[in-house]
Amino acid sequence: MDLRDDSFVTAAHIALTLVTRPEVAARWDTPSTLPEMTVGMLACHLGRQTVRAHELLPFVATEAPLASAIDHYRRAAWVTTSDLKDPANDRSNDSEDAALGFEALRTRCAAAFDDVRDDLMSGAAADVVAIPWQGWSLRRPDFLLTRTVEIVVHADDLARSVDVPTPEFPDDVYLPVVHLLVQLAAERHGQAATTSALARRERMPETISAF
Repeated sequence: MDLRDDSFVTAAHIALTLVTRPEVAARWDTPSTLPEMTVGMLACHLGRQTVRAHELLPFVATEAPLASAIDHYRRAAWVTTSDLKDPANDRSNDSEDAALGFEALRTRCAAAFDDVRDDLMSGAAADVVAIPWQGWSLRRPDFLLTRTVEIVVHADDLARSVDVPTPEFPDDVYLPVVHLLVQLAAERHGQAATTSALARRERMPETISAF
């Protein structure tokens, strides 16, 4: 395992702990902080990051990978759309998984965590990983970083949805995510606006978001 492998396992374990909290089960069918998503749907979406990693990591991609993780977000259709009805924002998988219930999520995510940890520790994970729903590939560290971004961002969404503290991530997990989000925010809003948002509350610009 390299540093990114180890960091992803840490992030996945934190996500597993959060999605299996009793507060999530208790509010399963209530609205989350995200539009058109219940708590159950959001928990399933968060848990799926580990499930997807296990599904994709063992298979070697045949095409050349993108240059970096940020290129993934530059190309992803869901990043550029603002319409929740856009096909890129389809939530049918989340809805279908949520319909199976909390216990199914707990079983599914616990098994995926064990499997993905074994994939990474045993050397079964490919160096270049295909992402079939996107149509491109990423080097394994970049692929795992994109899954870690999803975990960090949606862990906050889920924690706020069920009124529990947002999990704290260690620096090796959190700092690469923040660096990538700042890069994306600067590309979208410009360096000056991003700098002001981070450092100058007295001249806070319009809302700055990476996505």
